[in-house]
Amino acid sequence: MLFKRNIYPAAILLALLVVLTTNLYASSSSNDGEISLFLIATGLLGGLGMFLYGMEMMSDGMKMTAGDSMRAILEKLTSNRFIAVFIGAFVTMVIQSSSATTVMLVSFVNSGLLNFVQALGVVLGSNIGSTVTAQIVAFKVTDYALLLIAAGSVMALFAKKDTVKHLGFVILGFGLLFYGMKVMSDTMKPLRTDPTFNSILTSFENPFLGIIAGAVFTALIQSSSATTGIVITLASGGSITLEAGIPLILGANIGTCVTAILAGLNATRDAKRVAIGHVTFNIIGVLMFCFWIPYFADFIAQTSDNVPRQIANAHTIFNIMATIIFIPFTPFIS
Repeated sequence: MLFKRNIYPAAILLALLVVLTTNLYASSSSNDGEISLFLIATGLLGGLGMFLYGMEMMSDGMKMTAGDSMRAILEKLTSNRFIAVFIGAFVTMVIQSSSATTVMLVSFVNSGLLNFVQALGVVLGSNIGSTVTAQIVAFKVTDYALLLIAAGSVMALFAKKDTVKHLGFVILGFGLLFYGMKVMSDTMKPLRTDPTFNSILTSFENPFLGIIAGAVFTALIQSSSATTGIVITLASGGSITLEAGIPLILGANIGTCVTAILAGLNATRDAKRVAIGHVTFNIIGVLMFCFWIPYFADFIAQTSDNVPRQIANAHTIFNIMATIIFIPFTPFIS
């Protein structure tokens, strides 16, 4: 857990140091018209690191504020599979991590607090809840990232009440997340006219290449929200199309299952089945959609004129539709 009382100042200072470093990077790189692969790699890694650190900070702040309540809700309100879906979506929306929700479920089933069928409903709901981050990211709020960082830092450092401190870390996490996106977006600007880079991004319009790339990248960084955020960032700069973005976010839905698999390795039989169920649902859902991506993209294009928003909507609608398809079958899975 990130938020031990004695490391509050250290966490704040580290966050501000990262912002300062990447800001200096952005200033230095903008003065050079040539494409430097080293600076691009540094900017991407630094921006991604800030994005992930911000998400971790935000998630931990949410858990510290409402973690016990979330556990109580999961234990008491999952007897009905439809309510379980809603609870899974709500809990994941609050703690901003479908992986954390799934790991929590595996531990609950492992300890006998939930049964297998109850947990499956929550798993399906967690996929929906995880799309909230993408919807927030699709708003162009990167211009306010430093304001969020400043406000969150003041609250986390100087507030007397723990609840306000934790809320400060949530706000600071949001700010770091959005500033990381800004760094990655600014870093990518020199590549937008590079034919090789554009060719690579265009290749993701091949559904299978895009899905594999999204799955592998998400498995490596352990965050489907980060993958979706990066795809939306690329779309914001005009570097990636809706047709290329959809396979990447579908692949992210598969890659995010790695955390659940790891959590279930040393668990009971039913807890392992929860992890396997998570993987199975997500893979089948992706397979059902991958052959219809052009038609799905045409439908999604009607939801907004803005490509980043279209990608966020595709992420949300895919998970809602997959859940609607699977939820009637959960009682028959044993």
